[in-house]
Amino acid sequence: MVKSTSRFFKSKDGLKLHLREYGAPQAKRLPILCLPGLARTAADFDTLANFLADDLSPTSRHVLAFDYRGRGLSDRDPNWKNYDLMIENADVLGICDQLGIDQAILIGTSRGGLHALLMSMTRPKLLRGIVLNDIGPVIEHTGMARIRGYVGQLPQFTSYAQAIAAFKSIMGPYFTALSEADWQTYAQLTLEQTDKGLVSRYDPMLAKTLEGLNLDQPLPTLWPQFEALAPIPILAIRGENSDLLSAQTLAEMVKRHPQCQTYEVSGQGHAPLLQDYASLERIKQFVQTIDPV
Repeated sequence: MVKSTSRFFKSKDGLKLHLREYGAPQAKRLPILCLPGLARTAADFDTLANFLADDLSPTSRHVLAFDYRGRGLSDRDPNWKNYDLMIENADVLGICDQLGIDQAILIGTSRGGLHALLMSMTRPKLLRGIVLNDIGPVIEHTGMARIRGYVGQLPQFTSYAQAIAAFKSIMGPYFTALSEADWQTYAQLTLEQTDKGLVSRYDPMLAKTLEGLNLDQPLPTLWPQFEALAPIPILAIRGENSDLLSAQTLAEMVKRHPQCQTYEVSGQGHAPLLQDYASLERIKQFVQTIDPV
């Protein structure tokens, strides 16, 4: 297992931003940038990052997993309105500039995938390959409503057993393939122990960003941004039970993008955890086609 190192950077407005670094820079191989979901953290990618950055493997890589502002070990923003895609995108690109990363493979889960789509406008030359984990140009209302229903709304749990029971009630119908060990891991990645009990690893004010969504109207689509990525290989992953990325949207992505491959994770919903061996191996195979060793 590759030991991760925490690194901290300053945003343009002075916030301390955190990322986890795995492996070491190697000139012959592209680095991999891992961007998490809305209320998720860099820790979600620990299993995948270790799999890709294995320093005993001839295909080892430099992997960086980001905590957006207000999540994980990054500072919380005193102004919740700054939990904004454009501002977060600038944070990520600013760190890339500080590290001298001008080309990379991006793995984006949910919101992280939206950042990849946004980079088709903000920094297209950075992108050499993209893994979109359960996200696409069309976001389904059902999934968005479910996310809005729990982000920032979780109570302070007194035990992991209590937390797991709550997570199963929210996610269980979508994640039918998870073992008890998987649920335990998910709870540990989601919560941190404090003197007040187990609490989420993100600023609860993040929920304010979802309040203005009008789910009675169609959400804006991102087909122009997706189509602008036509020169870039994409692996689009969908959870079999996803309520955010539909099978129809996935099929349309393949029609509109000449280099879009797909992979379905059975027994999982939004968003696949990317911790099972089959998913890890599929991502590794994709990465190797972009930057062969």
